[in-house]
Amino acid sequence: MSRRRPRLLSWAQADLAVGGAQLALAAAIALFGALLWPPDPLAGSLLATFRPPGSIAAGLWHPLGTDQIGRDLLARIVAGMRISLAIVLVSGAIGATLGTAAGVISGYAGGWVDAVLMRLVDIQLAVPFILLILLIMAVLGPSTFNLVAVLGVTSWPIYARTARARVLEVREMEYVESARAVGAGLPRILLRHILPNILAPVLVLLTLDLPRLVVMEASVGFLGLGVQPPTPTLGNLIGEGRSYLLNAQWLVIWPGLAISLLVVGFNLLGDWLVRRTDARAT
Repeated sequence: MSRRRPRLLSWAQADLAVGGAQLALAAAIALFGALLWPPDPLAGSLLATFRPPGSIAAGLWHPLGTDQIGRDLLARIVAGMRISLAIVLVSGAIGATLGTAAGVISGYAGGWVDAVLMRLVDIQLAVPFILLILLIMAVLGPSTFNLVAVLGVTSWPIYARTARARVLEVREMEYVESARAVGAGLPRILLRHILPNILAPVLVLLTLDLPRLVVMEASVGFLGLGVQPPTPTLGNLIGEGRSYLLNAQWLVIWPGLAISLLVVGFNLLGDWLVRRTDARAT
């Protein structure tokens, strides 16, 4: 065990370095990209349509090329990265909050409350996520608010199960029994003694779930049920460029690489947290 731990930690450090660098780059693009590359992502010119990467058209240099109506692709990817990343992070936070609250209540209360909540989890998990999301978006209509709400609400079951499993262990600990013995109220027990001790696995799960949310957001945008054009997201950029794939491959390649940057970065960060947790447990 002592010989294998340094190797385990070295792989974890590599995951952290590479994943952290990718996410730092994505965050820098989202937060500061518009300052470094100020062209309007919504302004186009018919004199600059379908220009390949590195072209100069309409008085501007276009390092990643232009789209079908002459809009600068780099500016649109910068704006799309900011919007897509915000949607993913907010919806992930909503799902983690709702699921953790449900799991804490289910695990601590037990009885019929636990049975009802866990059956709701089983029912939702039985329906494919992408099918459920597309169905709800088709009923509610495409908008940024609806997309964030749907992605967040449909993500809660996995957090609920993880939180419930951890609460079933923590509620039997001596310090929880001592809190009950001295007359501590239920809110104090849950918030002071149980919740802080179940946050670690929930945070690990969140980092592992964020890549799925990135792909889901991109898939919904690709199908035209997410944020509506001309507002760019990484998914609808690929959806707009698919019709011109044979003549302007850059319209799909660069947004696809941006999605890969987020997915791989979050996956590596999640793997690092898993290895870090396992190393501490041993």
